[in-house]
Amino acid sequence: MATLYEPTVLALDAGGTMTDAFIVDRGGGFVVGKALTTGHDESIGVLNSFADALKQWGLKVEDAAKFLEAVIYSGTSMLNRVLTRQGEGPIGLIVTAGFEDALRFERGIQVWLGLSYPDRLHSVSHYHNEPIIGQKYIRGVRGRINVFGQEMAPIYEDEVRLAVEQLLDEGVKAICVCLLFSFRNPSHELKVEEIAKEVMKEKGKVVPVMLSFKHNPVRGELPRMQTLILEAYAASPSRIHIQAINNALRAKGSRAPLRILTCYGGSIPPSHDWLVSTLISGPIGGIIGGKYLAELLGLKNVVCSDVGGTSFDVGLITEGQYALEMEPAVGRMKLALPSVVMDSIGAGTGMYVRLDPVIKRIELGPDSAGYRIGMCLREEVITLNDCNLVLGYLNPDYFLGGDVRLDASRARLGIKEQLADPLGISVEEAAWGVVELVNTQMRDHLYAMILGRGFSPEVYSLLSYGGAGPLHVCGYIEGLNFERVYVPEWAPAFSAFGCACADYAFRYDQQLDFPLSSTLGEAEILSAFLNATWSNLKAKVEEEMIKEGLDPARMEFQAMVRMQYQGQLDD
Repeated sequence: MATLYEPTVLALDAGGTMTDAFIVDRGGGFVVGKALTTGHDESIGVLNSFADALKQWGLKVEDAAKFLEAVIYSGTSMLNRVLTRQGEGPIGLIVTAGFEDALRFERGIQVWLGLSYPDRLHSVSHYHNEPIIGQKYIRGVRGRINVFGQEMAPIYEDEVRLAVEQLLDEGVKAICVCLLFSFRNPSHELKVEEIAKEVMKEKGKVVPVMLSFKHNPVRGELPRMQTLILEAYAASPSRIHIQAINNALRAKGSRAPLRILTCYGGSIPPSHDWLVSTLISGPIGGIIGGKYLAELLGLKNVVCSDVGGTSFDVGLITEGQYALEMEPAVGRMKLALPSVVMDSIGAGTGMYVRLDPVIKRIELGPDSAGYRIGMCLREEVITLNDCNLVLGYLNPDYFLGGDVRLDASRARLGIKEQLADPLGISVEEAAWGVVELVNTQMRDHLYAMILGRGFSPEVYSLLSYGGAGPLHVCGYIEGLNFERVYVPEWAPAFSAFGCACADYAFRYDQQLDFPLSSTLGEAEILSAFLNATWSNLKAKVEEEMIKEGLDPARMEFQAMVRMQYQGQLDD
């Protein structure tokens, strides 16, 4: 029987609490769906969310999947592997001799990440992060390329051979190679790869060998090294997880290619050499969707605010563009990973609410119940969801459209025992105080991000979305005089909508050091260098497109340059 709807685009956002689906049919109509995230196997949550959306069109997954032409995914599973230190391991690392302790020494800016201003000022909470790779799996080899790309000392091949043999004997799952200034001259890293393959053939063991210059050949040894390690540690195991989603959709009849949203706002296939560029794709979707919506509404300046179950994410669109950060901080690590600028705090509706037993102070998060929601479902500690439920902001019989029933009496009992009684106030007063406290935190974060970039709320419109955005928006914008406030009808699945708006895009960066005088007399030489570099990068992009069956002649190529004054270290 012919159907009235032919779903052609399926966009997915698998968050810590909910998995959202945004479906577009051939005529431009759309529906959204939501389901609880299934962390052990996200493909279950994906199919549940897909089915939830299709119910509005009277379709089943098997009927709709055959029409799909594009599937775009974003999620937080890869990021969670990093934050919880539950990635692939052990990972081996080969570095230039003398730099075996680089991961432990870190960089000054890295050890202060996430700390409050008083803690930075007084060094109260200063500490070094535990490296993802322990010293047991790090080997240094002699040889030196200088800052100009010249070989000062040849690579010691016998040391490389010994290092690879030892790491293989230690049972490493991959070997990362990050040598000094390889972005200027990769010959030493290529030699390490060549020797490693010889040794693996002799020993009958094969593991991936990853070279830093191939990922992101830019200045900054520590960010480049850490990004390379995360490719092996978090991104590689995610390929299996993403393939499971693809297999689940194909089992239902889909033949659409699956693509993943990247940190910089495009989308790439799971087969891409460097999947780490999708590390923080989840919250990026909302900003991409915000930019698309801003163009339709004719808005130049928009603040994108996303209230989810685990975090409150904020991004700015200024003069029609979002900004990119070249070295974002993820899990207290600086990475060489161009990403859309976005700030997050642990202020989601699933965050735990606790009371300090000594000073009777309410403590919020930063950890979250995630898909367990709160005491109203399957938790032993109260969450913001419990407070919203007790205050009547949530319908216990219609959470997720009635698929999940919440226990209001259990939430009330939890607030009474854990908050209200110890403070000597009523349950409603305790719940209201928590909601006000969370709204204040969100408001302060929102205002600080706008003000910290030299702007004011009066010149921006605010876009509120996320599962709890419409519920909390009045609270967190109070006193901030935004030009307008927009709440999309499809706010609960807005990040998934943003995935549907993302372009097919491949991005490659390469460092080019070329000093210019004030007279610009070297401009002609620089032009030749730039054109040659751009040609090399364009060839890489074309190669990726051809692999995907895309025609490079139909694609738009954008060449961009980042420049610094002489002596300037930070962008």
